[in-house]
Amino acid sequence: MKMYNYELKPLGSGEEHICYKAYTLNNFRDLPQMELLSDEAKFAMEVVANVFPFKTNSYVVDELIDWNNFQNDPIFALTFPQREMLKPQHFDHMAAALVGGASSDDIRKTANRIRAELNPHPAGQMESNIPELNGERLNGLQHKYNQTVLFFPVRGQTCHAYCSFCFRWPQFVGIDELRFAMRETEQLIEYIRIHPEVTDVLITGGDPMVMKTKRLSAYVDALLESNLDNLTTIRIGTKALSFWPYRFLTDNDSDELLALFKKVVDSGKHLAIMAHFSHPRELETNAAKEAIARILKTGAQIRTQSPLLSHINDSADVWADMWNRQVALGCIPYYMFVARNTGAHQYFSVPLVKAHSIYKEAMKKVSGIARTARGPIMSSNPGKIQVLGTNKDASEEVLALQFLQARNPDWISQPFFAKYDDKALWIDELKPAFGADQFFFQNKNEK
Repeated sequence: MKMYNYELKPLGSGEEHICYKAYTLNNFRDLPQMELLSDEAKFAMEVVANVFPFKTNSYVVDELIDWNNFQNDPIFALTFPQREMLKPQHFDHMAAALVGGASSDDIRKTANRIRAELNPHPAGQMESNIPELNGERLNGLQHKYNQTVLFFPVRGQTCHAYCSFCFRWPQFVGIDELRFAMRETEQLIEYIRIHPEVTDVLITGGDPMVMKTKRLSAYVDALLESNLDNLTTIRIGTKALSFWPYRFLTDNDSDELLALFKKVVDSGKHLAIMAHFSHPRELETNAAKEAIARILKTGAQIRTQSPLLSHINDSADVWADMWNRQVALGCIPYYMFVARNTGAHQYFSVPLVKAHSIYKEAMKKVSGIARTARGPIMSSNPGKIQVLGTNKDASEEVLALQFLQARNPDWISQPFFAKYDDKALWIDELKPAFGADQFFFQNKNEK
């Protein structure tokens, strides 16, 4: 693997990245490593990439993927399209369009028909999560849980590289009605002001770290200058520590970015960097380690999360290794998610019973300070549901669950039980235990 030399000094005039090059559907065949793939494999990648978004970069390609064993490499599966990500009938439809010489417009229509069948906005994101202000839908915000508002700045709706499992894939496929984005912060600030229950703003995307610092600071400064007494925490969701750590090291505004982080902390607000790490390898490079250290020096905290993913990290040893590395670097393990029921769910999903077993075994391999990680968690329509484990009494073997967050706060920490099912992948595949007709949160009288 190539290791870049990163000295903490200003870059040359007009230079933004060290050895940075993005690869997409348009130019992925330019990668020298593509010579390792058969023509059939490259065509399969092209088929899948016409449905799901695909972008990677030189850091991921050169530093994170083991090209000597790319067929089994977790970062390759994390970032490059895999044939099995599409159901056979969907793959065949798109392949036929490409082989038949369909126009770009017809290819796009074929892709959109397939996308519409892949649950593009799970968990009520479009129907239930978008708030209103003065009778107007705020399409750049989501407000599902009382304390936290998600903010989608329009310039942050891309990433340095796309995760192949990403549940926000509709953000990147060019369909406006599938996107969340807000251009200005005035409505965000007014909304927070009239909702005193809101304490946290999560700036998300995409990835806000693709923005230049002056763009990000315009949003952050507006929040800081608005004297919102109820706002105590600013969170920033990012994969940049994994896919482009030079954002915090040698980009030509990285020092300004870290100064912005320190400004937030010095203002008395808590700054939490919600970092996405899906595999220990993303923590191994010197660039990633130094980037983490620089962020922590500002007083910000780094909390880490990822879905549990088949082909990538469905192993207790992998998770224990990842959590131990994160703690050693000063990060706080936060969530182990269940892969959401959208997109290529059938390729990445792990049954809930197995997911809990992996979580339980991983917990045995870490010390108490790494056991801050909660999981496995389904971010479902009613809320974040944690799988607590299995139990067998005299009458029935069950799966125990509880809400960690919920649309209705009264549901939080209330245990409930489902019939044991070692094949179920999501809450809607589970059936209530003990003869109940429905789970308590499905009662039409519950809000």
